[in-house]
Amino acid sequence: MVRDRIFKPLPPSWRSPAPAFAGTSAPVKYATPDGAASKLVHEKNAASPQNLPPHQQRWLAALGGYARLHAEEGDTIALFRAFMAERADAASRELASGHLTGSAWLVSADGGRVLLTHHRKLDRWLQLGGHADGNVDLARVALREAEEESGLVDLIVEPAIFDLDRHRIPARGEVAEHWHYDVRYVVRAAGNEAFVVSEESHALAWRDVAELAEGDGVDESLRRMARKWLKRPAF
Repeated sequence: MVRDRIFKPLPPSWRSPAPAFAGTSAPVKYATPDGAASKLVHEKNAASPQNLPPHQQRWLAALGGYARLHAEEGDTIALFRAFMAERADAASRELASGHLTGSAWLVSADGGRVLLTHHRKLDRWLQLGGHADGNVDLARVALREAEEESGLVDLIVEPAIFDLDRHRIPARGEVAEHWHYDVRYVVRAAGNEAFVVSEESHALAWRDVAELAEGDGVDESLRRMARKWLKRPAF
């Protein structure tokens, strides 16, 4: 079970019932007759997180832990905090303006390499990840995406947020341009590292983390995550 592959002990806020939105794509909507009312709701929620549904409180608690370690990312953290506090349905891809996604910094057993995908739709080398599809437990989303996109088993996800990245997704077909609020987690390979390329990718490759940290032509968010990883104590 996925629950068994999350590092323990988990903080109390992670020991929760099944996500309220899991298994459905229908967003929860709140009646806000105009923009001013929406702003008031956001300001009230931001000031009183205890008034929010439990899953939003967990998002904000996890974000608070991340903020204490990465004060230099204050602007990005503020964007995520506002979005998470305002939108109970932030994990639903039906939210057309943008939505939360979950990604995996999938590292090898020795910690020296990370598995990347040559993304089929975006045509770029990126970390594994994807839509939450209503699942408010973003660490489990990251683990699920890592498993589905790599074919690897015996993966273990860390519950703490590793990185945040807000980026635009270009329009494609009937889907308009929108934002991805991507929450990244460390996922560790604990078994066989022979991957299987899924339909989501042109290719997969294990890449040396140190090379990503300094390499030319590397996606900026990949370089940032590589540098973060190299600063962590060896495991």
